[in-house]
Amino acid sequence: MQSVDYTTLTAISVDLQTHWLPARVEQVYQRDRYTIAIALRTLKTRGWLTVSWHPQAARICIGDPPPKIPDTFTFSDQLRHQLNGYALIALNSVAPWERVINFQFAKRPGDPAVWHLFVEIMGKYSNVILTDAHHQIVTVAHQVTANQSSVRTVQTGQPYELPPTLTGTKPSLEESQTRWQERVSLVPGKLQRQLLNSYRGLSPTVARSMITMSGLDPQQLTESLSDSDWKTLFSYWQEWLKNLETHNFNPGWTTDGGYTVLGWELKDSVETVQTLINRYYSDEINQERFGQLRHQLTQKISNVLGKLRVKAEGFTQRLQQSEEADRYRQQADLLMANLHHWKAGMTSITLNDFATDEPVSIALNPEKNGVQNAQTLYKQHQKLKRARSAVEPLLKDVLSEIEYLEQVEASLNQIERYNHPEDLQTLEEIREELIEENYLSDPQQRTSPSKDEFHPYRYSTPSGFEVWIGRNNRQNDQLTFKVATDYDIWFHTQEIAGSHVLLRLEPGSVPDEADLQTAANWAAYYSRARQSEQVAVVYTEPKYVYKPKGAKPGMVVYKREKILWGYPHNLPG
Repeated sequence: MQSVDYTTLTAISVDLQTHWLPARVEQVYQRDRYTIAIALRTLKTRGWLTVSWHPQAARICIGDPPPKIPDTFTFSDQLRHQLNGYALIALNSVAPWERVINFQFAKRPGDPAVWHLFVEIMGKYSNVILTDAHHQIVTVAHQVTANQSSVRTVQTGQPYELPPTLTGTKPSLEESQTRWQERVSLVPGKLQRQLLNSYRGLSPTVARSMITMSGLDPQQLTESLSDSDWKTLFSYWQEWLKNLETHNFNPGWTTDGGYTVLGWELKDSVETVQTLINRYYSDEINQERFGQLRHQLTQKISNVLGKLRVKAEGFTQRLQQSEEADRYRQQADLLMANLHHWKAGMTSITLNDFATDEPVSIALNPEKNGVQNAQTLYKQHQKLKRARSAVEPLLKDVLSEIEYLEQVEASLNQIERYNHPEDLQTLEEIREELIEENYLSDPQQRTSPSKDEFHPYRYSTPSGFEVWIGRNNRQNDQLTFKVATDYDIWFHTQEIAGSHVLLRLEPGSVPDEADLQTAANWAAYYSRARQSEQVAVVYTEPKYVYKPKGAKPGMVVYKREKILWGYPHNLPG
């Protein structure tokens, strides 16, 4: 993940100074343990300033509104108490080439600053610190004690001190090429490393981009550069410094999937640096959360399903044993009807079956008489019969639970990688469902998806009708019982876990066979049978789909269905 460097931070600060000063603080909300959002209102617009001290994604930018869930963090509560209603009157770097921005707040524009919010963008050492006008720390995002750092402590009640000054020479436009070249090549080594070791404020991203734009290799040795190579590289060095001095920035995406504010290695331009930074880090953090959450959910479902299948196998074996109950009763009846054939000391007796007249061998206890042996067989019959009546509902419950979890597993298998924010939301909805169903514990400080948002998969049929597909059980229920109308057609794979699918129709519309087939193909694709050549798919009117009392999310029964073969590999490109 690309870090916000001094160059990017300067571009962000300049844009904020141009468009967001002065601004009134209307709200403070903490999104997670590393990120706050401050609602700012200017005379022209309103937006949310994202401030993050995330170890890999520390940043400042105008970002998205926070989710509509309670904020239970202490840090944001303290910020709200101090900053709400105040005006953001200034923001500036605390020192040249330092990645610390001082946000200043006053009662109204033109008044002296009452509060200072120091935002330190320094990788894993990033922090956000609120002080009063005398720079006394009032609250801090991350307390740093003497046990944690011998260099600098950051605690409530202490005077605020700047981070230790960076080593290295400050870059300057006045420096000649000769002096610059001598400094970089003084110690032979790899070009990018020597640039970074020689000057402060230069990030690996800018250094690599500068070298690449010069047609050089970041890993080549400094002594291998020709005079023309040095001249070209120095021209980009000066271009970088001029852009910083004149605030000439060109934000956009680079060819390697990162971003730039200098316009170097540019693939696509972005209108503002705020949009660029917000989108890049939102996607990166969402992707990281997606991977972690999907792994957690997949592992949990796999473990629980494994245990349930073992339990189901055990119940099935006990039922198979209980099927012998009738045999014991038949043997007891035979023995009671033929007691005159019994003789003392017999260990077995062979009698003809009542119905088939076939010989049946019955094991006997030689220490018991005929009646006692029959009674033993009757007792064994009753025991196995009771076991069957006890095991059958248990097996039914276990199989129902397996069916439900296989449905959840099918939803997880549909989203293998992160592409859109809706992918992460789908996983969060699955997590919430599993918490509600007591498969997962309820963690503190988690981000819950908004129940107002609904983002099913959407596709079109040859006639232009829409096909809506639930991405998880919550969406399946919403699709079937809230969205579906009497004109729609409901699809689902037959006796196979999969998504609920709706073919959306307007009143009076009649789908043709190609439309029905397309919907069936999507239903087959979004199921556990995705890899099959063909899959049986049922379809019916939504009014014939029911949720049994007490059924888990996504579990339904249906009637008046018709069957169509779905082909999961025969889908429009």
